[in-house]
Amino acid sequence: MKILITGGAGYLGSIMTPHLLGLGHEVTVLDNFLFRQNSLGDCCHHDTFNIVRGDCRDADVVKPLLKDADVIIPLAALVGAPLCNDDKAAAESVNHGAVKLICDLASAEQRIIMPITNSGYGVGEEGKFCTEETPLRPITLYGKTKVAAEAEVLARDNSVSFRLATVFGMAPRMRLDLLVNDFVYRAVNDRALLIFEGHFKRNYIHVRDIARVFQHAIDNFDTMKGKPYNAGLEEANLSKLELCAKIQKHLPKFVYVEAEVGEDPDKRDYIVSNQRLLDTGFETEWDLDRGITELIKGYTIIRNTIYSNV
Repeated sequence: MKILITGGAGYLGSIMTPHLLGLGHEVTVLDNFLFRQNSLGDCCHHDTFNIVRGDCRDADVVKPLLKDADVIIPLAALVGAPLCNDDKAAAESVNHGAVKLICDLASAEQRIIMPITNSGYGVGEEGKFCTEETPLRPITLYGKTKVAAEAEVLARDNSVSFRLATVFGMAPRMRLDLLVNDFVYRAVNDRALLIFEGHFKRNYIHVRDIARVFQHAIDNFDTMKGKPYNAGLEEANLSKLELCAKIQKHLPKFVYVEAEVGEDPDKRDYIVSNQRLLDTGFETEWDLDRGITELIKGYTIIRNTIYSNV
C-alpha cells in the first residue's frame, strides 16, 4: 500500500517508517525536522521511501501528497503537556488543525489511522478501568487537542484511532521525557530518584508494538474501522512506585524515595483496559522487563539529554 505519514521522523515514526517499508509498503514521510533529527537516514536506501520537508498545516504541501495515498497516518504533533504549554497556538494548529485539514482534503475511500493518547482519560476513577466507552476528560492542553483530533477522524467512516498508553523503548529519534524512558535513564546515570505522588498509575506500551498495531489496523481495517482502541500492555497498569520497583530488579543499586511533601504537576492517574484491541487478535511482543533491558543497553550509548521534547 501507499502510506503517507506526517511527522514520520519523530519518536513513533522513526520506528514505524522502517517497519512499514520492511513489509513492502511504499511510504512517504512529511516532516519539518523540528528537532534537527536524522532518524530516517537508514530508510533512504529504500526505493519505496519518499521524504518531504514541510509543514503539515500547509494545504499546498499536504494536498498533493494525499493524492496517491491509500493510508494516512497523522503522527505530526507537539507531544506532551510542557511542549504544548510553551506554544499553545502551535499545539492547537498542529495537533488538531492539521488533522482536520487532512480529514477535509482526504477522499472518503482513503483510510486514516490516528494515534491519540490515554491522556484523554485525565484522572480515572480509583479501581475502575478506562474503556473506550469511558468519558474523555483531558486535563492538559495536549490531551484536549488530541481528543479534538480524534473526534475529527472518527466523524469519518473510514478511520481508526488508537489511544496509546505511555510509550517506552529505544528509537532513532529518542525521547527521554517519557516516564519509563526517563526513570530508567535516571536509574542508570543517577542511581537515585525522588518521586512525587508515587501512587499515580499509568498504562504502558513499547514503541515497536505501536508500529505493529498500526500494521495490524492496516491488515484488519474493514473489521476495525469506525472505532477507537486503547493500545497498551494489559498487565502493565502500574504506579510510579511499582515501575521503580521493577526497574530496581534490573539495577539493584538504584534507590528511589517518595517525597513526603510536594506534588507532581502531571495529574494523570488512570488504569486502562485494552480488551477491545485484544479481541481483534493483536498481541504485544514487548513487556516492560524486556523494554527496561533494552533501555539499559541504549543508555550505555546515550550520555546526554538532547533527546527530549522541551
